Amino acid sequence: MPEGRSSLFDGVVPEPGVSKPDPILIVDDVHRSFGGLVAVDVDHLEVQRGAITALIGPNGAGKTTFFNVLTGFDDPDRGAWSFDGEQMAGVPAHRVARRGMVRTFQLTKALTRLTVLENMRLGATDHPGERMRAGMLRPVWSSHEGGVTERAEELLERFQLDHMSDEYGGTLSGGQRKLLEMARALMVQPQLVMLDEPMAGVNPALTQSLLEHVKDLPNHGMTVVFVEHDMDVVMDISDWVIVMAQGRIIAEGRPADVSKNTAVIDAYLGAHHDDKSAYDEGPIPIDLEKAKAVAEGHA
Repeated sequence: MPEGRSSLFDGVVPEPGVSKPDPILIVDDVHRSFGGLVAVDVDHLEVQRGAITALIGPNGAGKTTFFNVLTGFDDPDRGAWSFDGEQMAGVPAHRVARRGMVRTFQLTKALTRLTVLENMRLGATDHPGERMRAGMLRPVWSSHEGGVTERAEELLERFQLDHMSDEYGGTLSGGQRKLLEMARALMVQPQLVMLDEPMAGVNPALTQSLLEHVKDLPNHGMTVVFVEHDMDVVMDISDWVIVMAQGRIIAEGRPADVSKNTAVIDAYLGAHHDDKSAYDEGPIPIDLEKAKAVAEGHA
């Protein structure tokens, strides 16, 4: 954990649903099922403000569905959650984003026939030109448009995409689209950024760049929650780790705590995958490489 955030979790016990000193997101009794399949069943969860929190778990654990519910892209069967003190259940996705809680997707959403700069402009909210009457009066919205463009250009430079601002979104590589999607999400100046598998499909040349951008977000006043299967990434950049399995939160803690949690080992590798008597000697470190392979469906 970076030194500047090392005290955020002082005194926080590593257990599911534990209270945090200054939570920006609080979730209570959120349940989502599809027919007879329970995808999400979270009793209580708090996300610490200013931290980088990883949400991990095997395939089918409910991580993306949980993201979809919290950000207004899906409706739960029941439950409530608040963001920065505001109740968010039932709030549509575009209003969730306007309130400062944004997310990215596993599959990037770049508009291929718009330029990179135009994709960025679309991320801005509350543009007066979007309203019918104001849209017909250029002087009303032109100054705002200039500010939007300036912010878009600043973010493209920060994400090292400024040299491609006039290129069409469809010409970008998978990694560049990930960078563009993250940069576009920041156009609304969010407080909470939720990244769904930000490293998926990114080639090694861009992975480190993307990681550095994620690490830097708290330095700009943002809280980060991200879904990730690469355990090396999780252990490298996370301040806190939340583990889901079969829709439930089964463990929480600092990366070092979670890596030794027997419930996490069971979830990734199968309950008591080795001799059960091994547990009698205390927690054992999780096999990160094997867990990663299992999570990705390669083992």
